[in-house]
Amino acid sequence: MGQCGVISSKTVLIFLNLIFWATAGILCYIGAYVFITYDDYDHFFEDIYTLIPSVVIIAVGTLLFVIGFIGCCATIRESHCGLAAFSAVLLLVFATEVVVVVLGYIYRAKVEAEVNHSIQKVYNEYNGTSSDAPSRAVDYVQRQVRALIAPPPPPTHTHTHTHTHIHTHTNVRQQGLTLFSRSLQLHCCGIHNYSDWMHTPWFTESRNHSVPVSCCKSTISNCSGTLARPGDLYPEGCEALMVKTLKDIMLYVILAALTFAAVQVKTLHTFFTCILLYVAEHMFKTIRFCPESVYYLGCSLKLKLDGMYSASLPFLQADAGVAVRMCGPVP
Repeated sequence: MGQCGVISSKTVLIFLNLIFWATAGILCYIGAYVFITYDDYDHFFEDIYTLIPSVVIIAVGTLLFVIGFIGCCATIRESHCGLAAFSAVLLLVFATEVVVVVLGYIYRAKVEAEVNHSIQKVYNEYNGTSSDAPSRAVDYVQRQVRALIAPPPPPTHTHTHTHTHIHTHTNVRQQGLTLFSRSLQLHCCGIHNYSDWMHTPWFTESRNHSVPVSCCKSTISNCSGTLARPGDLYPEGCEALMVKTLKDIMLYVILAALTFAAVQVKTLHTFFTCILLYVAEHMFKTIRFCPESVYYLGCSLKLKLDGMYSASLPFLQADAGVAVRMCGPVP
């Protein structure tokens, strides 16, 4: 096969490892995105095991980054043990991705039941104060973006510097949160619609015939949440939107795992093809290939070796499942 074939195989293997690094970054980002989503909606969940798929996908991403480094080193050093370990871990990662798909499907089916079980309790615990965790959770999912990036109030007398600093810090943090999770704010009101607020303890105790201002549409200015002006309020309830959003996010995890598993199948095929060609070059010097052009990774390579035909290896598996017949003894 010659030195050209070895260099080509090593180049392809290094390129595959770079793909693994990119894949690792994408998988870790998706897992982190699910974690942040759960943090925003954790009061509407009681089953923390819903996070298992994202934990596994982050672990897979981390493992891919590590084995990408190992694979590069093993390829450059031409380490047989390193390449064997690399291929074994690749198979393990593939199996783990299949597990992610199965778990994602299972917990995606549980999202609706979890939200239905918890949302009424969270709304009943709402008291309208920012120090109360359930109140912050409800206001967050209902909140309009305009409320997060509202301009700071004018400074007041003696504590101007301190007040401005605190508000600026809060506003910057909120803007950063908005940039990352803008889509997680549902722009909704109540469980099924804004009238659900009339059955909550907060509505009864407040006695002002209004709903939280987080129900106000972002396009309405000076909205107080009064039920006398229902057109100022978001018409959709939060339950259905929350279930849809969380199911969509879990679907992203499933699709990501499926996509990378499919890519990895092709990667494993290419990897083992390169390894086989590499082994043929270094260990089976007596093999002579027939001088047909073999379509390999988009290139037509003339595979020729000097020597005798090996009866124990009549065929060599090439790219796309094509069996390349080896020739008999050299005349």
